[in-house]
Amino acid sequence: MANQALIPVVVNGAAGKMGREVIKAVSQASDMTLVGAVDHNPEYNGKDVGEVAGLSEPLEIPITDQLEPTLVLATQERQLGVMVDFTHPSTVYDNIRAAIAYGIRPVVGTTGLSVAQIQDLAEFADKASTGCLLVPNFSIGMVLLQEAAVRASQYFDHVEIIELHHNQKADAPSGTAIQTAQMLAEMGKTYNRTTVEETEKLPGARGSVADEGIRIHSVRLPGLIAHQEVIFGAPGQIYTLRHDTSDRACYMPGVLLAIRKVLQLKSLVYGLEKLL
Repeated sequence: MANQALIPVVVNGAAGKMGREVIKAVSQASDMTLVGAVDHNPEYNGKDVGEVAGLSEPLEIPITDQLEPTLVLATQERQLGVMVDFTHPSTVYDNIRAAIAYGIRPVVGTTGLSVAQIQDLAEFADKASTGCLLVPNFSIGMVLLQEAAVRASQYFDHVEIIELHHNQKADAPSGTAIQTAQMLAEMGKTYNRTTVEETEKLPGARGSVADEGIRIHSVRLPGLIAHQEVIFGAPGQIYTLRHDTSDRACYMPGVLLAIRKVLQLKSLVYGLEKLL
């Protein structure tokens, strides 16, 4: 494959746990070329990103803490460039705005954006006719769980969501749990109608309340990666859907799919399921 056919990719958050997996996946993809790696952890500034990611050989790409000059590298390639972002909720909005401004297509796994921020980014992407993908969860298994949950919601009127993550996750509830609740809420019914007046002896004991009465409970513990349960209840039965992550490599097929698909878009798309 000629070099000009390769998709130029910048990874933002390259030294993080997800970023390192993305570095491995992109460097091994036959239709992509890694052109830059960004991370704001000073411990990794200037280090070869291949060595940081644990590859057998260096990639001769130093990690930098400067995003915009790195985005410029992707604009110098003949192909449309992509920025993969796994950073922090406090910076992701500005990262996406910067990428779109440079004509770089963002593929974003960082969650924590507000509804207003997503709407603003959607308008910005539309005006720029630039594809942008916001993906709360890149796992194919999670997409299948959400599809099964939507199907089950036709037959159950009571549902609660439990999401469990490692204790380094900065936002709660998870973007995946919020998205799952939104998908269930779109079914046009109200869930969990109560027959008693509930009292929380400790604030938050019953979790957060999303649209249409759906409750979400968040757990943060070391040892976890990413897990979600959707529990439906009805008289005499419980129906539980659960997805467990044991290795972050499970997200990489979805990330690579998103990198390829975002080049075909002219606007912002939310959710991996829109690509399948």
